[in-house]
Amino acid sequence: MSALTNIQIIEQNGKPAFAVIPYDLYLKLLPDETVSIPHEVVGLVVKKGMNLIKAWRAYLGMTQAEVAKKAGISQAALSQMEKSENKLRTATLEKLARVMELSVEQLKD
Repeated sequence: MSALTNIQIIEQNGKPAFAVIPYDLYLKLLPDETVSIPHEVVGLVVKKGMNLIKAWRAYLGMTQAEVAKKAGISQAALSQMEKSENKLRTATLEKLARVMELSVEQLKD
């Protein structure tokens, strides 16, 4: 039996108002919530006003020089990225994520 044939429609005033679906189907419809940020990183963002890039770098115990070198950018450029609220290009986020072994989503504010 297909999950789509096991849906209950509840009507109000003769019109469909609710659909009751099997729990397994409901779970498949939920958004992917695999992006996680440790409490300590969130704390650095909230308490110290760091952006996510700087907070992750500090949490991972990496220096600006180390991250910049591995990402192929200058330390000055990384410093500016850590200070600004500007939205970074996807390619830049991908480089930083790769160096810090994170997903791009974990670096997005």
